[in-house]
Amino acid sequence: MKSILVILQLVFLPHMVCKVCNVQCRIPSPHPPPQKYHQPGDLIIGEIVSQARFIFSSFTFTKEPPPALLEELVIVPKNYQHILALEYAVKEINENSQLLPNVTLGFHIYDSYLSAKWTYQATLLFQSTLDRFVPNFRCGVQNSLTAVIGGLDSEVSLYIATILDIYKIPQLIYGSAPVMNDKTPGLSFYQMAPQESQQYMGILSLLLHFRWAWIGGIVMNNDIGERFAHIVVPLFSKNGICFAFLEKIPSFNFVSGINDMLEMGAKIHDTIIASKANVVVAYGESYFMTIFRWFPYVSQLEHMSENPKGTVWIMTAQVEFTSLVYQRTWETESFHGALSFKIHSSNIPSFPQFVASRIPSNRRGDSFIMPFWQQAFGCTFPNVVVDNVSGDICTGWEKMESLPGTYFELSMTGHSYSIYNAVYAVAHALHDMSSSVPKRRGMVDERGPKLQNQQLWQLHQFLRVISFNNSVGDKISFNQNGEVVAGLDIVNWIFSLNQSFRSVKVGKVDPESPADQAFTISEDDITWHNWFNQTQPLSICSESCAPGYSKIVKEGQLFCCYDCILCPEGKISNQNDMNDCQKCTDGNYPNKNQDFCIPKTVTFLAYEEPLGIGLACFSLSFALITVLILGAFMKHHGTPIVKANNRNLTYTLLISLLLCFLCTLLFIGRPEKVTCLLRQTAFGIIFSAAVSCVLAKTITVVLAFMATRPGSKMRVWVGKRLANSIVLSCSLVQVGICMVWLATSPPFPDVDMHSVTDEIILECNEGSVTLFYSVLGYMGFLAIISFIVAFLARKLPDSFNEAKFITFSMLVFCSVWLSFIPSYLSTKGKYMIAVEIFSILASSAGVLGCIFSPKCYIILWRPELNNREELIRRKYRKN
Repeated sequence: MKSILVILQLVFLPHMVCKVCNVQCRIPSPHPPPQKYHQPGDLIIGEIVSQARFIFSSFTFTKEPPPALLEELVIVPKNYQHILALEYAVKEINENSQLLPNVTLGFHIYDSYLSAKWTYQATLLFQSTLDRFVPNFRCGVQNSLTAVIGGLDSEVSLYIATILDIYKIPQLIYGSAPVMNDKTPGLSFYQMAPQESQQYMGILSLLLHFRWAWIGGIVMNNDIGERFAHIVVPLFSKNGICFAFLEKIPSFNFVSGINDMLEMGAKIHDTIIASKANVVVAYGESYFMTIFRWFPYVSQLEHMSENPKGTVWIMTAQVEFTSLVYQRTWETESFHGALSFKIHSSNIPSFPQFVASRIPSNRRGDSFIMPFWQQAFGCTFPNVVVDNVSGDICTGWEKMESLPGTYFELSMTGHSYSIYNAVYAVAHALHDMSSSVPKRRGMVDERGPKLQNQQLWQLHQFLRVISFNNSVGDKISFNQNGEVVAGLDIVNWIFSLNQSFRSVKVGKVDPESPADQAFTISEDDITWHNWFNQTQPLSICSESCAPGYSKIVKEGQLFCCYDCILCPEGKISNQNDMNDCQKCTDGNYPNKNQDFCIPKTVTFLAYEEPLGIGLACFSLSFALITVLILGAFMKHHGTPIVKANNRNLTYTLLISLLLCFLCTLLFIGRPEKVTCLLRQTAFGIIFSAAVSCVLAKTITVVLAFMATRPGSKMRVWVGKRLANSIVLSCSLVQVGICMVWLATSPPFPDVDMHSVTDEIILECNEGSVTLFYSVLGYMGFLAIISFIVAFLARKLPDSFNEAKFITFSMLVFCSVWLSFIPSYLSTKGKYMIAVEIFSILASSAGVLGCIFSPKCYIILWRPELNNREELIRRKYRKN
């Protein structure tokens, strides 16, 4: 019951008006008039069908063509069910006393013969008096045309709509909607199939579910094929799916173009086999399968071999698996395991019995059953041929249930279910219209009240808002665009070795369900092509990139074809096929394989860890040694070695060194606001004071030597006042730098998340780096001055000349702090603090050891040298 044509020829039909009823206007044609199946009634529902009739001749093959191909008339037996669905629905309605009481529905069925010319003629016949082709004129008011159901294919639907729109007669399309363009006005029709966008999103959801990113596409070379490609290609690309190829099946034409079409089809089939894409989306009209089955057949004839590669076919709802008579024995393995979207249908319990009871002997004007029966069962009725009968004789008692599923199905198909609902939609709309219009006088005959002809154009307003539950409980209604509100089933095509065929429902697309349940699929119920060994097929251009890698598109190819590269340092990819690697959050870092993030550990130089404990112990040990030295000096404060070179400077230096050792404890422990403010400033001021003491001692030695010369005027500078001034002034300069630092950009507790990959470092941000290095630079300046002066005074004659010891101490001091800067800059985290503590301890210990160890040696182990007489005696012997 197909209203769409495989072969379309547009023929201009002049507008014809008949003045009187007895004039018969006919269009001469070499072809027979459209076939019809008529059942009288008060109201008529028209249907234009096509049994996919082809006329074949003059084929060229590399091998002998199938014998059946030489037949003149070939039909698609499966489409006969569409006719039976219409008859069954009308029969149910007429037997229902509640729906359209006292009104009988009838129907006319015309065959378009797959021709635009006969489609137009059939549409015009609906408007004419029965059995008279008088376009635009009707004699009498009986058998009023109420609605037209058709067609199954989009182009025929458009042909019908252009005429029916003139008369405002509703058209209910049970196939794909026609493609509109600027030249076509907004035609009024109702679509019994769900809106196209459902199929697009359903196919997309199916591909994403199975992660099929590299697919092929087959479309018809017509307007609907162009529409599909225009919408789907960018939609799929946006969701990461590429088309390896997008082939267009050439439009079917009569004899002159069949060879070219089949040759091109064989090339298309070879492209499918050679491609890495294991999934192919096929979008076409109802006759798509009958044409496409030619392509592997012709390809095998040319190559004389079969390619074992399997393909997962994804078919749209317009495509059903059908066979022509000569395709009865052709292989079906290629389509085994295909997934097809199907118009949702429910089983009508009594419909299979109604179909099975159909026999040619009780055809009641059914002119379709005879050719169907002969080609479906491969036999011939003796009374339809004049010559001798060849082949099997049809008995008329063959069983329809014995036919394979590719030829005929007893259960109602999706298209037949749409026709069934379309008839009921018209009946309910008529019922609502009759209920809303008061009965008029003079319109009652022996059959009861009758709807007026002039009122039937009002049926549109009732169809738009129709809503009812059909006999199996499915709700039928139209949306604002005239499309039925329904979902789609996803079925799995399964073929057996004996050519039997069945489809198993494995999922659905339900737009009325919540978003997360709109698409459902049961993987366990799917039977895949044997080539995949019952494992889920893959369809990708490149191997999947594992976590830890990202994709990089191959030059000159689609984005689905890519190479995998390792994520750069500091980034991860935790899923397959990521387009780019991502950074971890601030509190995390990549693992070794760079496929997930690990929480960072919080670190600082703590007293609890070995490094902190060790540095603290060293600090306290040196501090204790300094205290002991200070105690020894204070105990022997009256001895010459203590009194030499300004005893107060010695005490000040020892106290400064003690504080230097202790100030390192400020650097250990969790950074706090107070410790951050004190650690660098305290260290800078104390160390500057210590170096200032060393400088004052050195200058004292020099001045003391110069003052011993006869007539020297330097004696006035020798004394405690000069040394104290040097220490105080040099220290105040450092205090001033630190005050500016604290006033402008003071240190503060900070968190460093980036310096070390796997650590969050708690540290003191120095604030102004310039002022920090200014503090260090000023200490270095004092140390260098002290070193230069001490170096120049190292050979001055004196029993307790400290200049040589100060030279060594400043050499150690400068060496430590010169090496500190690169070491400090090359370390991170708590080890930076450890380097600074080590530098403080090493430089302080160097000053302490170089200056005070010789004196302690004399005080503690050579006390005999620490007296005035011995000093004078040694000086006398030396002179």
